[in-house]
Amino acid sequence: MKFFESEVFVYKNNKLYCEQIPVDDVTESVGTPVYLYSKNYFVSRYREFADAFKEINHSVYYSVKSNFNLNVIKIFYDRGSSVDVNSEGELFRALKAGVNPGKIIFTGVGKTRDEIKSAIVQNVKLIKAESLQEVYLIDKIAGDAKKKVEIAIRVNPDVDPKTHPYISTGLLENKFGVHSGQAVDLFLECSKLKNIELTGIDMHIGSQILSIDPYSEAVDKLSEIYFELKSKKIKLKHFDVGGGLGITYNDENSFSIRDFAKVLIPKFQKLDCDIWFEPGRYLTANGGILLTKILYEKRNDNKNFIIVDAAMTDLIRPSIYGAYHHIQPVELNGKRKEIVADIVGPVCESGDFLAKSRGITETKPGELLAVMSAGAYGMTMASNYNARRKAPEVIVDGDKLFVTRGRESLEHLLFDEDIITALH
Repeated sequence: MKFFESEVFVYKNNKLYCEQIPVDDVTESVGTPVYLYSKNYFVSRYREFADAFKEINHSVYYSVKSNFNLNVIKIFYDRGSSVDVNSEGELFRALKAGVNPGKIIFTGVGKTRDEIKSAIVQNVKLIKAESLQEVYLIDKIAGDAKKKVEIAIRVNPDVDPKTHPYISTGLLENKFGVHSGQAVDLFLECSKLKNIELTGIDMHIGSQILSIDPYSEAVDKLSEIYFELKSKKIKLKHFDVGGGLGITYNDENSFSIRDFAKVLIPKFQKLDCDIWFEPGRYLTANGGILLTKILYEKRNDNKNFIIVDAAMTDLIRPSIYGAYHHIQPVELNGKRKEIVADIVGPVCESGDFLAKSRGITETKPGELLAVMSAGAYGMTMASNYNARRKAPEVIVDGDKLFVTRGRESLEHLLFDEDIITALH
């Protein structure tokens, strides 16, 4: 079988390391399953991204939905990143991580009245609106608060990002943004409102995009709208490209951030405004792994099963997207043969699997497996189904490890839940 290695996850003497720490040291400390992140991967990835666009005025808004661990947010913020949040909960987490509200943008297709009010009261930098009705509501809430609020409008450019349909967001059939053909009239209508200031045009065409072409096409389409608005005396301060840049999970040919910049910077230089980006997965996915212990093995006729203690409750991407995560032993043994097996969890669903018909070297109960590329959309999508406790999160920094979130206790599962005696 092949092994996934990087500058921070590498085998030494047949043992998998995260930076300078053997990953089995982590499991001895906190058990399994556990999420393990590399601080130095996050730092280098962010710097690489920011450096690629240094010749233009730009801002990076780390997309908290990819990994909302407080310390992960802080790692990016401390290096100069701003933050993109999609809910009141993500806003709360960003503020708890010490992010200045003036460095936060609030996005999302279905913000509630309370969420909009909270964003305004907290003085976030900007609210991104996705419909005319939402703009009217923002204007009303801002007026009641006697504030003028900056907003941007997300425009759907109707560009096919050629990704999984569940994570495609830039087609007219998707729920996100306003129709590009209606955008100019919508901007003109919004410019009449007293309690908002229109400052930007935004897009986000999808996730795990592996070609620059859809971005290039979408930027061209939105640039036309930008210049038409400028001709109608609506001068925007920023142009937001969104996120969605793809990464390598298996054998994908993902583009480099430098190639991305090389294609798009000439287009941005024609615009008289700042350029914003909202990367998430690109910054975090390959900086994290999920460690799990093998519980049992069994063979049904010609089918091999490896049953582990991690489940769809810990990492749901394989179940809902059919997403690929490379899975490999924490300790290599060259004397073992390769088998084909389903790697499955203990949850009571046939959809509870981490891999189907996957080639892997023979394993034994008690040994550890590493699920790679799990730094994005892992813990943020975890659940308590089957009353399972959410896994701890650990960050490695060189030769030091830090438990940034402990394993949930059984008592935590009963938070604010009581037996009502009058019901019985």
